[in-house]
Amino acid sequence: MEILDIVDEHGNPTGKTVERQKAHEEGILHRTSHVWILREKQGKIQVLLQKRSGSKESYPECYDISSAGHIPAGMDFVESAIRELQEELGISASADELIFCGNRTVVWDDYICGKPFHDRQYTRVFILWRDIDEEEFILQKEEVDSVLWMDLDECIAAVENNRIKHCIYLGELKMVKDACKRKVDPGKL
Repeated sequence: MEILDIVDEHGNPTGKTVERQKAHEEGILHRTSHVWILREKQGKIQVLLQKRSGSKESYPECYDISSAGHIPAGMDFVESAIRELQEELGISASADELIFCGNRTVVWDDYICGKPFHDRQYTRVFILWRDIDEEEFILQKEEVDSVLWMDLDECIAAVENNRIKHCIYLGELKMVKDACKRKVDPGKL
C-alpha cells in the first residue's frame, strides 16, 4: 500500500495522507516528480523515453517520461526523483545534477480497467543530462520494457501527431524544450 501526502495547490503537504488508490478514485491532489533525461549528440538534443511494461495496468507498452513517480508521504521531490531514477533505470544521480525545469498541475479523468480514474498531480519537472547507451540502463522489468533515445524535436512532433504509442504530456515536453532554449550550453543547463 502506497501512502501519499495530500497537498495544496502549491504542492505543500497539508499534514494529511491518502492511499494512492483512493487519491485516484476521489481525485485528491498529490505530488509526483518527473525527470527527463537528455543528452547532446551531433549538435542535437536527444530525450530518453521509457517504454512502459506490457504488464502495467495503465498505458501498457506506451512511451513515457524518462523517469517518473508518485512521492511517498514524508519524502520530497528531489529525494523521490533520485529514488525513481535508481529503481526504474539503474541510474545513480545526486541532487545537484537535477535541474529544475518547472512545476505543473495535472488534472486528468479517464477509465482504467473499467474503473473511474481521477488523477490530480502537482508535478515538479527536472532535467538530468546523462549520455548513456540504451543497453547500459538497468531496467526494472515490472515497470519498464525498454528505453529509446529520440531527437527532442522529432519526439515533440511524434507526440503531437500520435506517431508513437505514448502517454506523454505534450505541454511538459515543450516545457523541457523551452528550458533547453534558455541556455547556450546544454551540458550546463
